[in-house]
Amino acid sequence: MRTEPTAPAQERREQQAQAATALAHPNIALIKYWGKSDERLFLPRTDSLSMTLDIFPTTTRVALAPGAGHDSVTFNGAPAPAEAHRRIVAFLELVRERAAREVRAVVDTVNTVPTGAGLASSASGFAALAVAAAAAYGLDLDATALSRLARRGSGSASRSVFGGFAVWHAGLRGGTPAQADLSSYAEAVHASARLDPALVVAVVDAGAKTVSSREAMRRTVATSPLYEPWARSSAADLADMRTALDAGDLDAVGEIAERNALGMHATMLAARPAVRYMSPASLRVLDAVLQLRRDGTAAYVTMDAGPNVKVLCRSKDADRVAAAVRDAAPGRPVHIARPGPGARLLPGERP
Repeated sequence: MRTEPTAPAQERREQQAQAATALAHPNIALIKYWGKSDERLFLPRTDSLSMTLDIFPTTTRVALAPGAGHDSVTFNGAPAPAEAHRRIVAFLELVRERAAREVRAVVDTVNTVPTGAGLASSASGFAALAVAAAAAYGLDLDATALSRLARRGSGSASRSVFGGFAVWHAGLRGGTPAQADLSSYAEAVHASARLDPALVVAVVDAGAKTVSSREAMRRTVATSPLYEPWARSSAADLADMRTALDAGDLDAVGEIAERNALGMHATMLAARPAVRYMSPASLRVLDAVLQLRRDGTAAYVTMDAGPNVKVLCRSKDADRVAAAVRDAAPGRPVHIARPGPGARLLPGERP
């Protein structure tokens, strides 16, 4: 039951920061999150592990608007699309409930990653929103609590709270909703400095997907005969991945990431009806990566819910890998990313 704050407590809250700006980066899962056990709480069916990137940041400002009758949301300088507006307002309601405040907010988001193209735009977006909204509404949350909060906007956002590598725990199955909610969060994962990875991102199609990730997950879990075997094997992949990261073994990291991602796409192809995100350009990049390996360059593919291809390699090999990818997908943007920072408040309005 929601309790009203006392007058002195309310007064102290009103004296706290009324606006905050945060920045967050997308992450790419090396052990994939695919399928939810609870859609309302954004609880995944499996653990996942990711690398936060140093490119494509999202910057979000949340300013409280006393007296306003509704929340205002702008997205890259224009009114947010209806679905994005709905999701952001729903997220703000969670923050208001926790802060015991009803004041509306003005949200201004600048997103530099192509939206809806399988490049984790929702991860950076909701991680930045979680950090900025919590600060603006006067919530004092540690990284674990911010990760839980970000998860309620987008599951993968729980990982973008952290820099470098992070694991997102699926949490308890069964028990009360409150227990399940508390048990599902991300935390940083150690990786040896010897790893020195880069991720070459081939944007073979920056357009919005014809089948959303949410719909594709539902269809895959409900109808694919390959889903449960993949989910079981993913647990073993995660254990192997953590060992490889700790050892700084990039070849093992890449092999595990590639088999996990291609297995996930196989579950989608076996769904009824099938969900196919790979395009002819995607397959050309996959073939180019295989040729790089034959020629002695360690390079490994991962793909999220979309046609775009990410290639894990050693940092020293990134330019060579990027050149091969450009040859395979001429005219498509290719970016080189390395491990990036976690979500953070920006100076100026920081409480």
